[in-house]
Amino acid sequence: MNWRLLGERAIETLIRVCGVSAIVFVFGIFVFVLKEGWEFLTHRLDLVQFFTSIEWRPTSPNDPTYGALALLAGTAAVTAVAMAIAVPFGLGTAVFVSEFCRPRTKEALKIVIELLAAIPSVVWGFIGITLMNVTVIAVTGAPVGVNVLNSGVILALMSMPIIVSIGEDALKAVPDHFREAAESLGATRWQVVYKVLFPAAKNGLLAAVLLGVGRAVGETMAVLMATGHSIRMVFDSEPPVLHVLSPARTLTATIAAELGEAPKGSDHYQALFVIGLLLFAITFAINLAADLIVRGIRKE
Repeated sequence: MNWRLLGERAIETLIRVCGVSAIVFVFGIFVFVLKEGWEFLTHRLDLVQFFTSIEWRPTSPNDPTYGALALLAGTAAVTAVAMAIAVPFGLGTAVFVSEFCRPRTKEALKIVIELLAAIPSVVWGFIGITLMNVTVIAVTGAPVGVNVLNSGVILALMSMPIIVSIGEDALKAVPDHFREAAESLGATRWQVVYKVLFPAAKNGLLAAVLLGVGRAVGETMAVLMATGHSIRMVFDSEPPVLHVLSPARTLTATIAAELGEAPKGSDHYQALFVIGLLLFAITFAINLAADLIVRGIRKE
């Protein structure tokens, strides 16, 4: 009996099982969430009201209302502010660590970045509700410091370690002869970065940004504590304006705050699972868009 061949086959089988298990687990979670909210979704939920109303009153005894527009707007606003801060700083840090750092400085920075990733989200929430709260009030003069800006800064700090780590890996994966060829033609180090490295590593950099977006969209505890958890529209349509100093509420924070108090099987309970399905759809759309963009880039 060839034990070496059997061992290789066993390892190959284990790898296949691990790969398939990820798909099975994701599908199983989707089926569970869909099952819990299916009856309410198909029989009692007004989808027009759900997507167009800002009134979220699931516990009203006379007129319960399930409008998620304000929750969607809060999620989009917090994510947009976070990415507006995290993407330039994260990619800039990745470039600095990859191309400009001395070895000792690089190791120190990487340790600090990994420590940022290790901080629990509830601790970030404490920072938002105490330190950032006071800072936002002092700097902006806002009456309340727990708002979209506060949670956006906190989420940016939480997303940056992912963006920096993956962005640095993407830049380091660019072959050295790309750099050497550009420098031999007289390009400066900055020209090498934005004319050679960025185009060559754009797939990895895009993946870093989208993982940062996913981190921001899916965060729960920090935004629950730092946004003010108030249901209101943070966007004006005419003219389009985002009120970053306004309190808000996100989809994830709504589920975390209300699921424990909603009676199992009630409309309120099932509506929260419908919000979970909506989050599933949002993350699926982000991943699908990323895949299509990456495929388009590869064809070019």
